[in-house]
Amino acid sequence: MAGANEGKNLEVVVDGVRYQRIPIKTHVVMRDDVLLDVVQKYAGSLVQDGDVLFVTEKIVGITQGRAFPLEEIQPRKLAVTLSKYVTKTSHGIGLGIPETMEMALRECGTPRILFAAAVAAVTKAFGRRGDFYRIAGPKARAIDGPTKNTIPPYDSQVVLGPARPDGVAADIKAALGKQLDVLVVDINDFGGNILGSTSTRALSDLMVRVLKDNPLGQDRQSTPMGIIRKA
Repeated sequence: MAGANEGKNLEVVVDGVRYQRIPIKTHVVMRDDVLLDVVQKYAGSLVQDGDVLFVTEKIVGITQGRAFPLEEIQPRKLAVTLSKYVTKTSHGIGLGIPETMEMALRECGTPRILFAAAVAAVTKAFGRRGDFYRIAGPKARAIDGPTKNTIPPYDSQVVLGPARPDGVAADIKAALGKQLDVLVVDINDFGGNILGSTSTRALSDLMVRVLKDNPLGQDRQSTPMGIIRKA
């Protein structure tokens, strides 16, 4: 089923071109689901040649077994300490709890996270923000922590970013058998990043701008994929 999410515009104009953003509603995707089956079931009859299908990194990570209940994560003391210095926002906790910071240490390596934290501590004193995630890299940015508005059971789980996102995008494109591009995206109400793509860099950069206002929503919409189509 496709439709607009409440409070989100279905269309946007970028560089004078009007695009439709069509959210696709699914069941709550679980780790036992097969991603290609989910995409075929919900998007297969909707996509057309020339479309761009975008799939959130969260359902990719979940179906790859990269979602972990909080009680299974035992943060080390370093994770507890570092998480205290992360700025928390209304749109997500990021690495602001010990469990997500612990997973960042595992994913990115302790030296990289410590270096990112040291640089950020210095530059933040001069009013500059964002250096921590820039240095820690996309694996750190893609870690999804639990929030109260997240659909259960992921309101009490940490979801890591996907493995081989470019390969996942290519697999989805091949399975759909259409002349389209596929993006694996990490988007939120602050903007987004393309983690995996079958498109050119220029098209991927354009699609980030098309998705800038996050048409999928941030809470319980259960729309983990969508279609971009020129209107």
